[in-house]
Amino acid sequence: MFKKLNNIGDCGIVCDFGNEVNKEINTSVIKLFHHIKKEVFQGNLKGILNYTPSYNKLIINFDLSKTSSSEIIDFLQSVDFSKMNLSQNSKKWTIPICYDFQMDLDNISKTLKMDTDEIKKIHLNTNFFIYMIGFVPGHPFMGDLDSKLFLNRLKTPRVKIPPGSVGIVEKFCNIYPYESPGGWNIIGRTPIKLFDKQKESNPCLLSPGDSVKFKSISKEEFNKLTNE
Repeated sequence: MFKKLNNIGDCGIVCDFGNEVNKEINTSVIKLFHHIKKEVFQGNLKGILNYTPSYNKLIINFDLSKTSSSEIIDFLQSVDFSKMNLSQNSKKWTIPICYDFQMDLDNISKTLKMDTDEIKKIHLNTNFFIYMIGFVPGHPFMGDLDSKLFLNRLKTPRVKIPPGSVGIVEKFCNIYPYESPGGWNIIGRTPIKLFDKQKESNPCLLSPGDSVKFKSISKEEFNKLTNE
């Protein structure tokens, strides 16, 4: 299952599943992520400080005074991926989106030579799989967008993207949890808060392995949800 298991420094291990970005490989990454989380919670895996999944790799950081690289590698090599069920840990979300807050939809329409209503329809009919959370806390990288909507990044990234903005690039879709810079094509905005630091146990709404479908709402509904 692993392509490679490599040390990074004295206190880190990279679990390398390959270089491709696809759902099959990412599912293995997320299965391992949830398995390690369970083992750490149950006290079966000591000394783990952090475990971070990406598209096709997972990095484990550990405390050298409590465990060792060889112990963790032995644990990893004993993992039976066939016995892991991702659906037990994943959730299905419906996220409201208001396309009235688009910043690039008109340009997308010109570039793709496609009506804006058709773009919205394709986006709403896509069942997005969350590959990873990163860039800023709570920020989901979701695939797989219909190839009809594949686009490059903006030539000049924006300095400020409003929080809740929904963007697309290539096969991916994202949501900006905070105001931040970014070069994705913004097609709408959601009023849903993706990261709440007041919730100490689970501040991040979405998780790797979850799935998302968008639901179109009006500007009035957006404002109402924002103020609730």
